[in-house]
Amino acid sequence: MKKILLFSFVFIGIAKTSAQSSSYWQQHVDYKMDVVMDTKTYQYKGKQELVYTNNSGDTLKRVFYHLYPNAFQPGSEMDARLQSIKDPDGRMVTKTKVDGKDVKESRIKNLKPNEIGFLKITNFKQDGAFAEAKTVGTILEVTLAKPILPNQKTTFTLDFDGQVPLQIRRSGRNNSEGVELSMSQWYPKIAEFDFEGWHADPYIAREFHGVWGNFDVNITIDKAYTIGGSGYLQNKNEIGHGYQDAGIAVKIPSKTKTLTWHFIAPMVHDFTWAADKNYLHDTAQVPGGATIHFIYKNDPKIIDNWKKLQPTTVRLMEFYNKTIGKYPYDQYSVIQGGDGGMEYAMCTLILGTGTYDGVLGTTAHEMAHSWFQHVLASNESKHGWMDEGFTTFLEDLGMNEIAAEKVINPFEGSYTTYASLANSGKEQPLSTHADRFDENRSYSISSYVKGELFLSQLIYLLGKENLMQTLKRYYSDFKFKHPTPNDISRTAERVSGANLNWYLTDFTETTNTIDYGIKNVADTADKTTITLERIGRMPMPMDVLVEYNDGSKESFYIPLRMMSFEKPNQHPELQRTVLTDWAWAYPTYDFTISKAKSSIKKITIDPDGLMADVKKENNTFGK
Repeated sequence: MKKILLFSFVFIGIAKTSAQSSSYWQQHVDYKMDVVMDTKTYQYKGKQELVYTNNSGDTLKRVFYHLYPNAFQPGSEMDARLQSIKDPDGRMVTKTKVDGKDVKESRIKNLKPNEIGFLKITNFKQDGAFAEAKTVGTILEVTLAKPILPNQKTTFTLDFDGQVPLQIRRSGRNNSEGVELSMSQWYPKIAEFDFEGWHADPYIAREFHGVWGNFDVNITIDKAYTIGGSGYLQNKNEIGHGYQDAGIAVKIPSKTKTLTWHFIAPMVHDFTWAADKNYLHDTAQVPGGATIHFIYKNDPKIIDNWKKLQPTTVRLMEFYNKTIGKYPYDQYSVIQGGDGGMEYAMCTLILGTGTYDGVLGTTAHEMAHSWFQHVLASNESKHGWMDEGFTTFLEDLGMNEIAAEKVINPFEGSYTTYASLANSGKEQPLSTHADRFDENRSYSISSYVKGELFLSQLIYLLGKENLMQTLKRYYSDFKFKHPTPNDISRTAERVSGANLNWYLTDFTETTNTIDYGIKNVADTADKTTITLERIGRMPMPMDVLVEYNDGSKESFYIPLRMMSFEKPNQHPELQRTVLTDWAWAYPTYDFTISKAKSSIKKITIDPDGLMADVKKENNTFGK
């Protein structure tokens, strides 16, 4: 049976850290919104009050808002992109036959007026005075009635009328699983202004960036609906639905047709909700941590999977807390409501059907976003790899942790996938804006896979202990602060003592590849000289394992000169010899071992498989 969503209130503050410059600043917002949803027309009306604090040193004469629903209109930039990109998202297109050939056609292109999304803004005021507000696609450009001086607050008020589109991507109504309302990116959302200026990116396809703040939201909807989403429910006694809460039945007057759900979400940069008349609601408690809410359709075909999911999700959150740092909110919600899986503040919307492994894998990934996107919150549009890649890294660690049979290298498949892109000639730098990738495949592999390798390869560069300490310090130092690529690199330097600017530059700002090989193995009297060669542009230190015919093994470590660092021995059971460093400008490197070539069974570069060498066929000698 349905249960009410019982949440509590918590305040999340921002603490300055020693890693943060005294000149650091960020804007702050406090939203108050009242929205009324008409579930017959799927249109809604709302009022918004936003208190904006300008913590910058700039005087602001204009501000910008995101109007995401406007993307779901024929002729929008999102529609145009679907029609021009080589490999459009399969969820956003339909296949038709033209001259006997399959042609992919944008679903947005054929939306009818009552199926499109829109967000219309009226009555925009700043401190009670009218301001000029102009809609340009998915952006609202506002010329202020008066400038906002540094360290001043101002209050914006506006009215908005919206229509929920048919669900095509993320937000929408009546998705493929029958969920009625998936309300993501549904309200006028002020754009981020930071040290780089305004981030008023049009909504074309990808990701998001937002201003930290507090949300106070009232949602009025037909009383038959159950809502789950961001924040903490404040009026649980009014939202009784006639069901029992802690053994106390709460009755709703029979004449009441609607209910108003009151949520507060402290220190988040977004607010999302989903609603359906046929939701079930379960909870599970993380020991010493958050309550996890599971909100899903009352469908006999999926109930067993969702029940099985609950204790495993608790285990995953415990592992994420231990690995990165404690999740700072008192609740997290896993909601059937998305068109795949998408992370939001204090919740995720995911597909609820399919196999158990599929639902679990999606939950593991989307919940991991809570640390990297909704607590650290790097700019997804500019640095998607910091969000998607780091999330994938944590997901793979977590899934391996709970697996019945663990593997030594849970990232192995990602190395193979990345190499396929690098060798295809279609790779673009990780610094490419998310909307500017030529193909969706290139974006996905770059952001999810190469972004993951940025971290897993730090195990190769620094050692596992240094990498895990880096993640904890990164989270501690930069939570609620929108870190940039330099912040993760500098954190790793602070923890390890290594120089890593070269790594950040080569791996994220170029398409330089790593390609090393064993060029020659030669007898030198009763010794053996091994010649390694650097074929790719990107330098790396070298781990080399030598296996002998008698079954013994020894390792050799060649530091990279520009790192000014020696990695701790990752295999203390093996004798390791630290050789002189290898400077990048030298294309080859020779070293000698005190045994004859005939005694050697096999030589392997990077035996642990943690270096992203794009052509591994020359990384071994022997069998």
